[in-house]
This record gives sequence, structure tokens and C-alpha cells, in this order.
Amino acid sequence: MARLFLPSMSALTAFESAARHLSFSRAADELHLTQGAVSRQIRQLEADLGLDLFERVNQRVFLTDGGRSYYKDVQKLLGQLASATERVMATAGAAEVLNLAVLPTFAARWLLPRLSGFLDGHPGATINFSVRSEPFSFADDPLDAAIHHGEATWPGAICEALCPEEVLPVASPRLTASHEIGAPADLVNITLLHQTTRPTAWRDWLDLAGAPSALAFRGPRFDQFAMVAEAAVAGLGAALMPRFLIEEELKSGKLKVLFDLPLNSGTSYWYVYPEAKAGSRIVRAFGDWLRSISAR
Repeated sequence: MARLFLPSMSALTAFESAARHLSFSRAADELHLTQGAVSRQIRQLEADLGLDLFERVNQRVFLTDGGRSYYKDVQKLLGQLASATERVMATAGAAEVLNLAVLPTFAARWLLPRLSGFLDGHPGATINFSVRSEPFSFADDPLDAAIHHGEATWPGAICEALCPEEVLPVASPRLTASHEIGAPADLVNITLLHQTTRPTAWRDWLDLAGAPSALAFRGPRFDQFAMVAEAAVAGLGAALMPRFLIEEELKSGKLKVLFDLPLNSGTSYWYVYPEAKAGSRIVRAFGDWLRSISAR
């Protein structure tokens, strides 16, 4: 890196701010500099690069084609540098750090309420959470492990099974009070709520229950189980939900199981980590803890 040409950080931050605002004066206010200082930083950067980054027209500035291209890269790189710096600062004094990718509903409704059980046994450990709904490359993303739903297919990674996904039909008491639901076939008269990544779930469950499934695909779709659960609580329809994601709603009575006939989706939740992390103490310890509590 010492041989590469790297502009000064002050010049890059001045350029990024001025390009974002299309204003040297607003950049100066943001960076607590004078407008002249911002202008000098950008002029020097343009001289170093050998091209104009801005066009100056009637006391206004506009990005050139080269400036627009450079701005996108600089903004991305400064954002990555800021994130990396924040991650390092967050780990100051931590004995061990685990950077974990999670599914948002799984993390919020199942993992976080139980996490103190792991942290109590690992004082000084820090776990940083990032949301990832799809598989990603551990080589390109600074993460140590992930919780994944689907199949045990992740190139270059080890997948450890946590639990299969079973779903049950649930609805709010308000919905069940306004509709007679004595048999699975009665769901033909109910709005069905769908999770986007489980498009055939209602058809599969109705087939399992021996009920007509011709209209199984009708009804609104939601990206996350958390949204499906909230829609069900609001009485917008019946939902197919994993029991472990709606424990509080079932306990409080906000939702009730319509028929105790679970459908195994054929997929599972997995703890995934790159092969290079197989020897990491905290990666292994967290996986052992996950498997122990998911088996309960």
C-alpha cells in the first residue's frame, strides 16, 4: 500500500461532503472548515488526479462525469472505513468478539431473549449483529458466523443443524370470534397471510390437513415473519408461524393455534461459519450453546 497513490483523508472527506451537498459552503459548515479551505482541498485533489471533479457555473458547482464516478467509490469506501473503525472501537477491552449475521425475526424473537445465557458464561465476550437474509461470501464480508434458514449448502463453510422449521396455523381471538373455524376446510373463508420466502406453505399445510387448497395462494405477502405475526395479531388473517417465534403472543393470548397440526417445511435453521474459523474458540462455543438451547 505504501507505493500506491492515496489522497489525503481531509481531501477525500471534503470532496465527499461537497459532492453530496453540491455546495462548498454547506460542506464547510458540515466539516467545521472555511469555504476557502474546502475549495483548496478539492483543487489539490483535482490536481493530484489530473481531472476536474466539479464544474463551476454561475457560482454553483456540479459534478463532472468523472466526479460522479469517483464520488460513488469514495462514499462507499469512507462508509466502509467508518464501519470498520466503529467495529474496532466497540471491541475495545473485549476478551473475545463474534461478528454474527442473523435473520431479523429469529434474532429479535428467539435469540436475543436467550442471549444472556451465553454471555453469563462468557464474561467479556462481545457479539456484534448484522442482518443477512441470504447467503453471502465470508471472504468478502467481515463476519465470523451466520444463522441461516434453508438447506445446508454454503460454499467454503461448515453448516451445523440447529432445528427444523415446523409451522402451525394461528390467528387472533378477534378473527376467530368473527369467523367459524371448526375444521381446516373453513379456512377457505379466511384471508391467508403469507411469508414471501415460503410461497407454498399454505398449500402444503392444507394438503396435509386434507382440506381444499385451490385458493391457498391468495392473500397478502410479507418479507419477514415478524410482519406476518403482527398482521395476524391485528386480525388481518390467519398465518402459518413457527411456534418458537410467537411464544409471547401465544402466552399472552394475542394469538391462538387454530389446529395443532404442525407442518415440517423440509428446511432447517443452521449455524454456519467459514472453514477457516473452525478453530476459533468463541465461534465453536457459540455454536455449542446454540445447539444446546435449540434442542430444548
